[in-house]
Amino acid sequence: MRIAQVAPLRERVPPPSYGGIELVVSHLTDELVRRGHEVTLFASGDSLTQAKLEAVCDRALRLDPNVVNCDAYELLELSQVYQRAAEFDLIHSHLGVLTLASCGLVATPTLHTLHHRFNPDTANIYTHHHKQPYVSISDAQRKIDLNYVGTVYNGIDESGYPFIVEPENPPYLAFLGRLSPEKGPHNAISIAKQTGWCLKMAGKIDEVDRKFFEQEIAPHIDGKQIQYLGEVNHSEKAKLLGYAAVTLFPITWEEPFGLVMIESMATGTPVIATNMGSVPEVVNHGVTGFICESHEDMASMIPQALELSRSGCRKYVEDRFTVSKMVDGYEAVYRKILENRINQNGFIHSTKIKC
Repeated sequence: MRIAQVAPLRERVPPPSYGGIELVVSHLTDELVRRGHEVTLFASGDSLTQAKLEAVCDRALRLDPNVVNCDAYELLELSQVYQRAAEFDLIHSHLGVLTLASCGLVATPTLHTLHHRFNPDTANIYTHHHKQPYVSISDAQRKIDLNYVGTVYNGIDESGYPFIVEPENPPYLAFLGRLSPEKGPHNAISIAKQTGWCLKMAGKIDEVDRKFFEQEIAPHIDGKQIQYLGEVNHSEKAKLLGYAAVTLFPITWEEPFGLVMIESMATGTPVIATNMGSVPEVVNHGVTGFICESHEDMASMIPQALELSRSGCRKYVEDRFTVSKMVDGYEAVYRKILENRINQNGFIHSTKIKC
């Protein structure tokens, strides 16, 4: 299959630190190449890939102080993709709504992976283009009526997450993610203070969240009970999660997937999470962690989480959330789209592509 993978430009593929979408795109792209597909990755020029790289900009836009409007560069990226649409059997976009203005103008089908939640504005745009083929990354994400071709859970390369038999002593709680209100770092701090546990936190701070960080997070960071490690790289992330006694996932929004949960479980560390969004599809309650209704409930579940099997957490990820299983899912979706292609007029065309 000749496949174009279209990645966001804000982060490198794969990301050196934060960047869940870019990590998924990297795993998907490289595994498709290993399986014999002809893959072209449209991404930032500093990306590292086994596919043919088409660089839209020299480096990740978040690292370029001269970039004011990231959307402008991603629109340029889409222009380049769709000008070459005839070169591909299928275009796989990870950009969201920006793709929808162009995808219906060419014969080559586009698959859209929904990496974000819907808001009223984007829901209107998606609804207008509801016949396009979409993949949800959790069933919980399906808040509006679209042409969902399947749900494909994100997967990770478990070999990149060493299994840790015993957590560090003295023990600590881990929090990993953007330091923003929806990710709940303030709830993690509350849980740590309520229980007396040490909390180690890591993640990036976007400018839009700077005020929140300065007002709600920074005053509690004392370098002892509440520690902030900054924006860690992959190796540091794996160690933070792996040596933790428990990872907290105290979100306040409808998380579409939550890569941190499977990354933590892959290292053997159970997860205590808020019952929102995809959480019940990712955490096996009572086996790999606990799903709670409030951060007060989360605090009370820490002693029970310590009794869970760390090897059981690892096996759960190996059975469900690997790169191999993710790419199996996408290959099945690709074949379905190409064998039953539907144009904008609703006519079905049978297309046989060697996969």
